[in-house]
Amino acid sequence: MLALTDIESAAQRLQGHVLRTPFVASQTLSRITGAQVYLKFENLQFTASFKERGALNKLTQLTPEERAQGVIAMSAGNHAQGVAYHAQRLGIRAVIVMPGFTPGVKVERTRGFGAEVVLHGHTLDEARAHAYHLAQEQGLVFVHPYDDAQIAAGQGTIALEMLQEVPDLDDLVVAIGGGGLIAGMATAAKALRPDLRITGVQSARFPMMVNAVQGTQHPSAPHSGTIAEGIAVGTPGQITQAIIQQRVDALALVDEGDIEQAIVMLLEIEKTLVEGAGAVGLAAMLKYPQRFRGRKVGLVLSGGNIDPLLLSAIIERGMVRAGRLARIRVSARDVPGVLAQITQVVAQAGANIDEVHHQRAFTPLAAQNVEIELVLQTRGRAHLTQVLEALKAAGFAAQDLA
Repeated sequence: MLALTDIESAAQRLQGHVLRTPFVASQTLSRITGAQVYLKFENLQFTASFKERGALNKLTQLTPEERAQGVIAMSAGNHAQGVAYHAQRLGIRAVIVMPGFTPGVKVERTRGFGAEVVLHGHTLDEARAHAYHLAQEQGLVFVHPYDDAQIAAGQGTIALEMLQEVPDLDDLVVAIGGGGLIAGMATAAKALRPDLRITGVQSARFPMMVNAVQGTQHPSAPHSGTIAEGIAVGTPGQITQAIIQQRVDALALVDEGDIEQAIVMLLEIEKTLVEGAGAVGLAAMLKYPQRFRGRKVGLVLSGGNIDPLLLSAIIERGMVRAGRLARIRVSARDVPGVLAQITQVVAQAGANIDEVHHQRAFTPLAAQNVEIELVLQTRGRAHLTQVLEALKAAGFAAQDLA
C-alpha cells in the first residue's frame, strides 16, 4: 500500500516543476462556519488544478521505451490538462480521451498543450473503455487519472505542504471522485499526524465511493450530470478504495445547491474562481457546520477550470438565493401611467429593474386590471421586503415570486 516515503519521493521530483500553492487562513469563511478555515489554492497551478502533481510524478518515472511509445489518458478535463502539459514539456506524445460532457474550456486548453484529443462517450466509464482500446491498438502507456499509486503519491504532496505550513490542523476536507487525491493526502497526513481527522466529500449525484466504502445504497443520478463534473466518477478506484477504507475517517455527500453556494462564496469572499469539484469541501462545511465548529480545518480548492456560461448561471442562481436578484408580481388597474408609478416606487426604494413583463391576457384578474412582473436587483432579502412594503403602501398588490 502507498506509503509516506512514496509521497516524499514525489515531492522531490515535483520540486521546481509545479507551484507550491498558497495555504492561507480565511477570516470571513472562518466567521461564517465557526471553524478556523485554511484554503489551499491548487486552482493557481498553471493548468488550474492539482492534477499536475500526479501526472508529472507518473511521467517522470516512465522508462525511455515507454516515453518513446507515448501515453494516453482518460479525463473529464483536469487530469487531461496535467498529462498534456507535462508530456509536452518532456517531449512525450499524449492522446487524451474525454467524455462528451467535458466543458469546452477544458477541451480547448488540453488541445492547446499539444495533446491529441478524442471525444468519446457520455460517461467517464465509456471514455475509459475507449482509452484502453486505443492504448492497446496504438501501444500507448495508459496514465490512469486516479487508480495508480504513482498518481496518488503526486497528489499526496499537497498534504505535505499543508502540514508543513500549519502543523496543528485538526481536519482535512477533501473531494472524492475516483479517490486519487484523498488517498495520497490521507496517506501523508495519517503518517505525520495519526490524530488528524480526514473527511472525504462526494456529489450526492455520484456517491459511488461512499456506497463502496460504507456499504450504503445512496441512489446515483449519472444521467442528470453535476456541476462538479471533475468528480463525476462512476467506478471507484480499487487501489484508492482500499486506502480510503483504512485511512479516511468520515465521508459526506453534498447537493448541487450546496456546491453552487460554495462557488459563489469563494468568488465573492476570496475573489477566487473554483470549479464545482474544487468547491465541495467548503460545501460540506456549510452543510454540516456542527462537524467542524471550533476546529482548525484545511480545504483544498482543487481546480479552477469552469465553463464561463455555467459560471454565469451559477452566479445568477446564487444572487436569487441571496435575494439580490428577485422576481415580483404587482397587480394594478390598467390605466395610463400605472407602470410609471410602479417603477417610481421601486426606484425610490433603491432597487434596480432588470426586466419588465406587462401581462394582460394570461391573468385571472378582471379585464380592466393588469399583472406586471419585475425582475429586480436588490441588496438582499431585507431590502426586497422594503420594496414590497413600499409598493403596498402606494396601493399596489405585490408579492415575491421566489
